[in-house]
Amino acid sequence: MNKIGTVVNTKKTIEENKFHIKKKYGQNFLTDQFILNKITDIPQITNETLVVEIGPGIGSMTEILLNKAKKVLAYEIDKDLIPILNNNFKNQNLILINDDILKRNIDEDIEAIDNSFDKIVLIANLPYYITTAIVMKILEESNLISELVIMMQYEVAMRFTSKPSTKDYNSLSIVIQFKTKSKIAMKVPKSVFIPIPNVDSAVVHMKIKEKYDLEPDNLELFYKIVKKSFTQRRKTLVNNIAAAFNLPKSQIIDILVELGHSETVRGEKLSVSEFVELSNIFNREIF
Repeated sequence: MNKIGTVVNTKKTIEENKFHIKKKYGQNFLTDQFILNKITDIPQITNETLVVEIGPGIGSMTEILLNKAKKVLAYEIDKDLIPILNNNFKNQNLILINDDILKRNIDEDIEAIDNSFDKIVLIANLPYYITTAIVMKILEESNLISELVIMMQYEVAMRFTSKPSTKDYNSLSIVIQFKTKSKIAMKVPKSVFIPIPNVDSAVVHMKIKEKYDLEPDNLELFYKIVKKSFTQRRKTLVNNIAAAFNLPKSQIIDILVELGHSETVRGEKLSVSEFVELSNIFNREIF
């Protein structure tokens, strides 16, 4: 098996297989071996770990993961990459699924492997157009994955990890920080990808919280309030929530005052715990 992961061999693999990079899948292959190694070092993988990899591409990172982990469960949507991966990795520790990750039940796929692991980590290099949908699917649906190491566009990483009262803070920031302990682990320049994208990337490391700092009484209501609070960012929290839930503004103002905020406060001013408190008051007094 030819070792892959460098610029020369990545190009060679693409050329030898007459593979055409597809814009519709947002394909940008990471080629820098040093960066690939740094990314796989982030979650402290052992030979008892299962790694779930989304979008292995030609397998530059997959090769490193197979050397570290007990097994790798890889999802690749592009059927043209499957023969390349199968040729590069004749390895019984690789479970390769040719499907759209958004259509899969990840926990069922993991349980079908029928093995015991010390932990289950997800690693992915995600295109911009699908990053949020995939991350939210994992956070909302999986009870088995304990860590996520996700490469994404830098501006998206900023939103994932932003703090209240900043321009990047939004409903996604709140849900991510409610469910996980997140940080930008490293920035990745656009020059180390084939083809070169328009912007730099960043790797976000997310550890699923075993216990929430403050528990919502109604998780579905919490998510809904968070989402509706940013429907129109320039509007006040009162106006957004009143419109979303068809409630009198005076009732919402009273709740915000109870939380120590004015009636003109906007969603980006509230912390994660304050949104939990807000949803709990709604659940207790209104619904």
